[in-house]
Amino acid sequence: MSTTEPRGIDAAIDGCRPAEIDPIVVDAADLESTAPEYLREFKSGLSARGYHPATLAVDACFAEDCPIAAGEEADRLRGFVRAAAFLGAGRIEVRLDEVADADAVEPTLSALAERARREGVEFVRVGDAATDDGDPTAA
Repeated sequence: MSTTEPRGIDAAIDGCRPAEIDPIVVDAADLESTAPEYLREFKSGLSARGYHPATLAVDACFAEDCPIAAGEEADRLRGFVRAAAFLGAGRIEVRLDEVADADAVEPTLSALAERARREGVEFVRVGDAATDDGDPTAA
């Protein structure tokens, strides 16, 4: 066991330097696919133009009070979490436009946030119809 403390993220950040690349937000609706082959080409094209996909923004809708429809939407969002990680985005912003049953959707959103965390992506809910307080950082 080592008696020295790990340097941690602060030490790594201290060694960083600016890059000649612009961070951008990618709207999920603009992606033709979440297939790795497509995402690889998309990321390469962005890089060639001097851009880095920092955030993937996706609209979600749980308007139907139907477990099958909710499951399909959750599967779609899981695909975007994977896409964000593949692209190297540090964040996925999920805008909840319509939610039929907030209590039923909450466990799904929590599971998606955990999946994103495991993938190294911050999961952020924006314009959250599922909560009354509208806190954009709720996850």
